[in-house]
Formats: sequence, C-alpha cells, structure tokens
Amino acid sequence: MNFASDNTSGAHPAILDGLAAANDGHVHSYGDDPITEGVQARIREIFEAPEARVYLVATGTAANALSCAILTQPWGAIFCHRNAHIEEDECGAPEFYTNGSKLTLVDGPDAKMDPELLARTIAHTGRGGIHNVQRGMVSITNSTEAGAVYSPAEVAALTEVARRFHLPVHMDGARFANALVAVGCTPAEMTWKAGVDVLSFGGTKNGCMGVEAVVIFDPKRAWEFELRRKRGGHLFSKHRFLAAQMKAYLEDDLWLKTARHANDMARKLSEGIRSVPGAKLIHPTQANAVFAAFPRGAHKRAHQAGAYYYLWPFDQSLEGPEDELLAARLVCSWATTPEEIDAFLGHLA
Repeated sequence: MNFASDNTSGAHPAILDGLAAANDGHVHSYGDDPITEGVQARIREIFEAPEARVYLVATGTAANALSCAILTQPWGAIFCHRNAHIEEDECGAPEFYTNGSKLTLVDGPDAKMDPELLARTIAHTGRGGIHNVQRGMVSITNSTEAGAVYSPAEVAALTEVARRFHLPVHMDGARFANALVAVGCTPAEMTWKAGVDVLSFGGTKNGCMGVEAVVIFDPKRAWEFELRRKRGGHLFSKHRFLAAQMKAYLEDDLWLKTARHANDMARKLSEGIRSVPGAKLIHPTQANAVFAAFPRGAHKRAHQAGAYYYLWPFDQSLEGPEDELLAARLVCSWATTPEEIDAFLGHLA
C-alpha cells in the first residue's frame, strides 16, 4: 500500500528488457548511436514535429532547469504557478542553470495559473527599467502539483498571454502522459499547436528507470541546449542506456498504457476515499494524484497497517482528535494494483 509517489515504484519490465538488449556489443558514445537516433525520430513523429530537436537527460530537474536556461536571460523572470514543481521541488536549479533568473509566482486554483493573473503579473514586471528583473518566460506544469490537468485550450490561453508580451513558453511534463490521456488529445495539440516552445517530456515517473526527453520545437534553440547540457554535466557518455529506456517506453504506446492505468487507479482510490464518512477531496482527481482529507482515526489505522503516503502539508500530526480531518497526497503509478487500493480503503473504513 504505497502511495507516496510514482517515483517509489520500480521500472516497468519492458524498460528493463530494453536496457538488457542495449547492453549487447559496442556503440558510439554521447548520443551518437542508432538507438538515440531512432528515439529522436520517433518523438518527432509522435509530436508531428519533423523539425523538432530531441535531447535526453536522466532527471526531471535537469530537463526543466536546462530548458529554462535556453529560454530566458539571467535578468529575466520565469512566470510560473506558486505551487509549480520548479518553485517547490527543484532546490533553486532553474535559478542556478539560468545564472540568476527569478521565479515570479502566479496564483490560480488547483495549481493552475489564471490567465488574467498571469497577464497582470507580467505587465507589472520590469516597469522600473534597468532597476527591475525583466520579463523572461512562462513555465506551465502539466499535470499540476495538485493533480489537475490543463486542457489544450487552457494551455493556449496562457501561451496567448505570453505571446502578447513576446515571451517563450516551457511545459514541465514530468507527468505529461498522465495529462494527455486524461484529456484525450494528441501530443501536438497539448504542446506546439497550443503555443509551447519547449517540453520536458517525462519518463521516470511513468515506468522508466531514469530518463526525460527535452523536446525543442524551435531548432534555432537546440545548439545552446547542447552546450548547456554538456557544461552542466548532463551529457551521458553511455547515452544508449538513456535511449534504450525511452525506446521501450514509446514502443507499442507503453507510455500511454502506463499513464492510463495510473490515472484509473487514482480514480478508483479517489472514489473510495469519498465514501469514507467525513472525507472530502481537496483538488479534483484528474491525473494520477489524489488530494483528500479524511479523519485522523482513518489515517492512524492506515499507517498502522503499513500504508505509506504523505500528509499534506507534512507538519500535521497523527496525535489529536480522531475525527479531525487531515489532508493527504496519495499518488498512483503503473504498478499500483486494484487489490492494493481495496486493502487501503478497507483500513480507512
């Protein structure tokens, strides 16, 4: 009964098989190998973007931070939600890799930026000329840190604001597949057709061992990314082992199947929690994360039975009145089973 994170699950067997197959023989290093070339071609095909440039890195932090670095200057503002992953969970990596860009925070329900608030925030930035941080770029997290999903229309509403101010747009897609299957659109509709310039396309949280793809829809930005990736220490020498994971991830639409399963399990978990007396959802369950509040007594029973998940926020205590509601975050993955959820719900009830 582990709902701590989709990072806690193992790698999908198909990913491990892909790694084993790539281990045979000798190939060129640093991405100059046929597996990498095949992956790049496949991602361009999936995104209907023949001119796009595709680069692999091992972590989401590297994908996001290096993407930001090619889209703004050190004196630029990165406009993102107050609860965006790059704000809450990157330990200053975007600021580090951009050499000083400032994260400028925008509000909105369910960790989704409100377009009007974004426009006002951008308009307010840089009004003092040389004395201020300047307008830099916009970063969208999809799915959000609250488990919500932007539709292509909602993405386009934000990118329209960015274009009004001549700003590029990055999408943090660590859980891009979960967002995509939740909406039912194509990868192109969710990204470049909606105005996104660079995508961090996640694999690690959705069944891979450790690989993310940076998809740059404007090839003019590609060379700078290559230089920054090398300079930042994220160009793998045995690059085929990143590519082998991504190859297996994309074959037979595994990436969509694992995401769909994780979303389905989250929906089942969400519906079960809502049946617990006194429980309520804090955010809508649209992808693979459930944010809910239920009585302290139910939390205690679940923890005593070995369930693992996070109280949200962390500083809540299991000591206190049994009927007091405590909020929690529970995340499902490709490896979550219906039986696991049934057992968990049984302890809550």
